[in-house]
Amino acid sequence: MDELQDVQLTEIKPLLTDKNGRNFQDFDCQEHDIETPHGVLHVTLRGTPKGNRPVILTYHDIGLNHKSCFNTLFNFEDMQEITQHFAVVHVDAPGQQESAPPFPTGYQYPSMDELAEMLPSVLTQLKINSVIGIGVGAGAYILARLALNQPALVEGLVLINVDPCAKGWMDWAASKLSGWTSNLVDIVMGHHFSTDELTENQEIIQTYRLHIAQDINQENLALFCNSYNGRRDLGIERPVPGLNEDTVETLKCPTLLIVGDTSPAVEAVVECNSRLNPTKTTLLKMADCGGLPQVVQPGKLAEAFKYFVQGMGYMPTASMTRLARSRTHSASSMGSVDGSRSRTHTNSQLEGATAAPAPDNQARPQTMEVSC
Repeated sequence: MDELQDVQLTEIKPLLTDKNGRNFQDFDCQEHDIETPHGVLHVTLRGTPKGNRPVILTYHDIGLNHKSCFNTLFNFEDMQEITQHFAVVHVDAPGQQESAPPFPTGYQYPSMDELAEMLPSVLTQLKINSVIGIGVGAGAYILARLALNQPALVEGLVLINVDPCAKGWMDWAASKLSGWTSNLVDIVMGHHFSTDELTENQEIIQTYRLHIAQDINQENLALFCNSYNGRRDLGIERPVPGLNEDTVETLKCPTLLIVGDTSPAVEAVVECNSRLNPTKTTLLKMADCGGLPQVVQPGKLAEAFKYFVQGMGYMPTASMTRLARSRTHSASSMGSVDGSRSRTHTNSQLEGATAAPAPDNQARPQTMEVSC
């Protein structure tokens, strides 16, 4: 298990507490405030878009901004290899960036659909033709909606803790936190972390509690939370081969679903998996990991992302070692019967497969469990 020693919870501390410190993500960055049909978006461009190659587009979850959500991952050494090949655009939801001013009284915050509709304007302004999206929670929903609205813009998606359903989580979170004062910070913490994490991982819990309470404008956060809680169902449906493949509403691009095995989002991610095309979707369940896999297990996630972009035909010579040593296999998706499935190049790379793909008529979703 020596290969796991590079994963440290304390990696997030300088990203959240050192206001004057520099880190990998601070260099070669350009910040933009871009006008869109539904208001201004604050975005950070790192690197220069390279020809026709897609740009990595990130979108954070509620209670976070692009730094607190993604810096741990993008500062990790294996991700630096990836960002040598791709420019990165980090999007902050309206009013969630550092030092964001409060919105004026009566401001109508964009709906989740409108937040997705803001993104094509950003890509046009930055002269970006296509993206590989990495989204967490609310950000994953927004990027999925973008891919449904504008499939030509999205070459691939990595969706962490995605919930495709319209059901709200606030009442559930408040009830789960019975005995607590159910203020906004508590509810957002319940969205990110399981009950066990809230009681056991005190260092990371305290770090994020302080960040959510002190670094994010609380009125702006409440507006973003209400928008997410009011989302509509993504309306996606698993295609039936030979029947409705061309007409059913579903994600058309390669998709990697990621969830920690103790995350509050496990059931939602499994539900999303059941609605997607199994020949284009891989479900990666990270063992011994909770609600923030990009923070707690950045090495594992970076390695999985390398496999994913390799499967799309990029970075063919990138080194792969850490995930290959630690992964375990599951023969089928959670809740499905055993069986083989057809694998796209993406799925074959993620599973370390070398054999030819299985016949398409037995296509089934695949869960990949990463031991930590």
